[in-house]
Amino acid sequence: MDLDLGQLRALAAVVDAGTLDAAAKRLHVTTSAVSQRLRALESATGRVLLVRSRPVRVTPSGEEVLRLARQVELLVADTASALDGTGEAAGAVVARPPVLPLAVNADSLATWVLPALAHLAGPDAEVCLDLRREDQAHTARLLRDGTVMGAITADAEPVPGCSAVALGSMRYLPVATPEVAARWRRDPAGAPVVVFDRDDDLQDDWLAAHLPAGVRVDPPRHHVPASVDFSEAVALGWGWGLLPQVHAAAGLASGGLVLLDEVPVDVPLFWQQWKLRSPALDAAASALRAAARTALVPPPPRP
Repeated sequence: MDLDLGQLRALAAVVDAGTLDAAAKRLHVTTSAVSQRLRALESATGRVLLVRSRPVRVTPSGEEVLRLARQVELLVADTASALDGTGEAAGAVVARPPVLPLAVNADSLATWVLPALAHLAGPDAEVCLDLRREDQAHTARLLRDGTVMGAITADAEPVPGCSAVALGSMRYLPVATPEVAARWRRDPAGAPVVVFDRDDDLQDDWLAAHLPAGVRVDPPRHHVPASVDFSEAVALGWGWGLLPQVHAAAGLASGGLVLLDEVPVDVPLFWQQWKLRSPALDAAASALRAAARTALVPPPPRP
């Protein structure tokens, strides 16, 4: 099977942009040229790789080829960077920082991930970071379908073709304003709760553990899909919620927030990445692992 670099780039660009027209603008070619490259790639693989919806959807076969496209793109960028640093044939190679698509859960993104990666993304950027925000319970899906090369995830089991290491646990505290807390203590099942989005089960799972067996878990809920705004909504008395310890600290110190329970909730996090030797990917992984040592609750010692 002979796969062309331009065809692989077209596939990745269409998936990232969502449409052939948007991908054509990224690649500075016509939409017709993008379409021709995709058809040629599907012909070479003998598989349908994309469903031409809006946005496009990757087929299972397309996921496999997309992973290859990401890997090739990263290796080409790494090689260009290495050649640019040799000092030979000055001007022959114009190195561009490799693009690293990474999946990060919202609370990590809002607390410790950005400082961890800052030295990679400064004025002399070593990489261009393409961060995809997703719940930690779902980031592994983005690894499987080839959307990202690395992810902070709740899954300890490595995705096929990936390695996994424990980072530690994000600590959450169940808190509310004193008024909401009083309502919660009278009627836990009926007190309003703030949740991140429709995939956020953290509050429901915690509440179920604090209700008598058989009581239905379906409180009134507010959806606030941004980490800092979520914390603000709880502080304003919209409802109770589980906040990252760092976000809850000021409110607890001032008395604006109170604990609903003394026992924290620790959510284990893992770093998974493709088994691909790349200086850029390894640098991002090293930075995240180092920052996690101080930002997260350490993982338990190995038996």
